[in-house]
Amino acid sequence: MTHSNEKQSKWPEANKLPAGLYIVATPIGNLRDITLRALDTLAGVDTIVCEDTRVSGKLLKAHNIDGKMFSYNDHSDDNRRDMIVRKIREGAAVALISDAGCPLISDPGYKLVQACYEHKIMVTSIPGASAVITGLQLSGLPSDQFCFIGFLPSKQKARQDCLEEWKSQSATLIAYETGPRLLASLKDICSVLGVRRVSVTRELTKMFEEVRSAPLDELIEYYEGKGAPKGEIVLVIEGASAIIWTQEALEEALKKALASMKTKEAANYVAEISGEPRKTIYELALRLSGK
Repeated sequence: MTHSNEKQSKWPEANKLPAGLYIVATPIGNLRDITLRALDTLAGVDTIVCEDTRVSGKLLKAHNIDGKMFSYNDHSDDNRRDMIVRKIREGAAVALISDAGCPLISDPGYKLVQACYEHKIMVTSIPGASAVITGLQLSGLPSDQFCFIGFLPSKQKARQDCLEEWKSQSATLIAYETGPRLLASLKDICSVLGVRRVSVTRELTKMFEEVRSAPLDELIEYYEGKGAPKGEIVLVIEGASAIIWTQEALEEALKKALASMKTKEAANYVAEISGEPRKTIYELALRLSGK
């Protein structure tokens, strides 16, 4: 008879895997968001290469996997990478994992993949959880075309320059951000891209998962009053072509711009974000301002 307090057995050893690099996706929050194939792979490889052995150790312990781990991250030198390649060439099966989600997506690792290909080493991917895809699914924004632009720069000028490059992109934009920088980033997105709809998704798959979708001005007002949120954040931003510039939308944008800008400045701003002729927008601005 099996007793309820009996210690959980170790994850069964998988058959010895062929030499190569196995890129394994790990959970982004909920430790049970991992595939059976991923668990088989982690149990069957000779070595697990990870960003932080302490973080990955918790995952392996939760699934009763004994694995030899060592770290490989942004600070690792070429010697570390060469050592991994040498192990594989000598017959080892090596798994590459990140602290959360899919390795190589805003995580170190692509140079290791390049090195493996240069040495004719087999590389394969075991897919799984992804904060990018999860955030997009929950955003309610168009998902037929999207661009992942990584972490937004921490400095304002660099952040605005980055956003300027994506300003005319019609696809939905996805970016990572931190709680303390969220409000500043929302303000820069608004000033560069205009008043678009944005979804702030955070703590995905965790107990306090939250999705807040609204026009940028509403989000800015909310976080100015609420303060910086906690947790890791995925920003999903409406693409340029998704905005329908009706007469009502143009007037609303102009009214908001006129509240803090001179008439010509407001007209130029709205003409730029809407793509409408400057003369047309300027005449509308004059009418709205009563001049």
